[in-house]
Amino acid sequence: MKYLLMKLNFNHINLKSVTKTDHEFLYWILGQRNPETNISHGKMPTFKKHGKFVASKPYKKWYVIKFLDERIGSIYLSYQNEIGLFFKKEYSKTMIANYVLKIFMKKNPQHQYFVNINPRNKKSIKFFTKNGFKILQHTYKLEIG
Repeated sequence: MKYLLMKLNFNHINLKSVTKTDHEFLYWILGQRNPETNISHGKMPTFKKHGKFVASKPYKKWYVIKFLDERIGSIYLSYQNEIGLFFKKEYSKTMIANYVLKIFMKKNPQHQYFVNINPRNKKSIKFFTKNGFKILQHTYKLEIG
């Protein structure tokens, strides 16, 4: 697969705006996230609840990442200019992420971008650091009840 990605020179990667037809894929990819490094939710929502979330258009921009005709991940830009980037496991160790981040930022220019990463998610910390992001703060949460 890695050779194929290099040979295609990423020409077959594109970002497609999320539509209703992507709901099932987005739910599936949400379920693929490592629960230990996740920060967006404590437990997996129901399919119906996730459908309402997707339909609510919660992000400024939200794309499905396509390689050839296969959906391989998603990337979004929140209203606070936070980036969320997620891939199918088989694509998470390729150079695709660097390319996707670059075309995403070119397509959605902002003065600054943020990314929220669980401190245990060493892979994401390394990726975003290598792409020029710098640590800004540590945020703590206390849940009562």
